[in-house]
Amino acid sequence: MHTHSHKHLEATAILVENLSISFNQQPVLKNVSFEVAKGRLVAILGPNGSGKTTLMRALLGLQPYQQGVIRLFNEPISAHYGNIGYVPQKFAPDKSVPMTVGEFLDIARDRRTPIHRLNESLEEVGLNPVSARAKQMATLSGGQLQRVLIARAIMHHPDLLFLDEPSTGIDIAGEQTLFELIGTLNKKHGMTVIMISHEVNMIAASVDQVLCLNTSLVCSGPPNVALTKDSLTQLYGSDYVASHQHKHV
Repeated sequence: MHTHSHKHLEATAILVENLSISFNQQPVLKNVSFEVAKGRLVAILGPNGSGKTTLMRALLGLQPYQQGVIRLFNEPISAHYGNIGYVPQKFAPDKSVPMTVGEFLDIARDRRTPIHRLNESLEEVGLNPVSARAKQMATLSGGQLQRVLIARAIMHHPDLLFLDEPSTGIDIAGEQTLFELIGTLNKKHGMTVIMISHEVNMIAASVDQVLCLNTSLVCSGPPNVALTKDSLTQLYGSDYVASHQHKHV
């Protein structure tokens, strides 16, 4: 921990106050408030339908909200539009469109981002730039596709990286590697990373902060403090806690 640079520790990347969102009078998020310090690696945990993706969309400026405040680095979201990387949950390349990885990344590259960043970002996610660029998007495995999507998201060196369930459709070994990769990007670039995940045990070992969400915020803090039996019961129910107790951190 950088105790010497006290100011760095206190810089706030994300501030959310009393955020509430309803669809057709049904509350999806209720009075959610939390803060994320710059450079943190954060996981949003919660069952299906708990509001995780809605929260992420609100942080990205894609979801209007009825009540509350969201600030990124103490400014409105719109001030940071060019400075956010995003990996969506479901992304399926159109198999009927012949497009290489190189073409896919080049389309996503804005003109201020030099072409060499395309190769560098592929290298950073553990892919060989030459062979990866030549591959057809439609032929990539789940793990390769996630790496390409992360490469696209980090190409312009964003300060904030959002990942919605990055390990969907990847086997356990690939998942472990993916979380390690995300951790490396976070440390190497001081990038603030927010990811949605279901993997409680894997997350607990690799993130600085968890946000437990079930319409309202059930817990927030370091995993070893926040992930109590009580908060997990509020998230997933007592059956989940009983069946996972023997292997939970």
